[in-house]
Amino acid sequence: MKSKDTYKTISKKAEGELFKDKNSKFIGFAFPVLNDNDIKLRIEAVKKEHHAARHWCYAYQLGTSEIVYRANDDGEPSNSAGMPIYGQIKSFDVTNTLIVVVRYYGGVKLGVGGLINAYRTAAKSSLENAEIIEKTINTVFNLEFDYKHMSKVMRIIKEYRLNVLQQKLEHNCNLKISVRKSNAPEVFEIFNQFYQLEISEL
Repeated sequence: MKSKDTYKTISKKAEGELFKDKNSKFIGFAFPVLNDNDIKLRIEAVKKEHHAARHWCYAYQLGTSEIVYRANDDGEPSNSAGMPIYGQIKSFDVTNTLIVVVRYYGGVKLGVGGLINAYRTAAKSSLENAEIIEKTINTVFNLEFDYKHMSKVMRIIKEYRLNVLQQKLEHNCNLKISVRKSNAPEVFEIFNQFYQLEISEL
């Protein structure tokens, strides 16, 4: 059985419909993110834009083979906000995704059940309005070879439609290539049999 080499994420920022309950207003925002810095910047931007809100609860998931996630209740009762938001990320089967739900407090407490429903609904709405795309999981190889082999190397790259991420073309050439995970063993083997070429996985 081939290992899974695709994953789902969202293409760009999406905003959910406004959800109201007992005068409290909830709005969900979904973002594509790749690292902690992305997440931090997105949360700060939402807080700035919605500075009058009472809570900015969020959840995110990063990674494909090794998953990292976090759920934050931002002052709401434990597990009443972050986990319901994270539940929607799992339900839509997306990764590298952050959802922030802002709450404008309406003066009436909703209780834990009401909060769970509100945060879940706002998070779900943001993902329903997002464009969900499928991406391939790739392996990155480093190639080192003499310049005289360049045309042969480029022919293989073209034939297999490989993505060149970085190149240094001097007397000693260095290429970083991205290969779809399911094709990686075959591509490695082709380059590995290549006389006077070093290939290593990054």
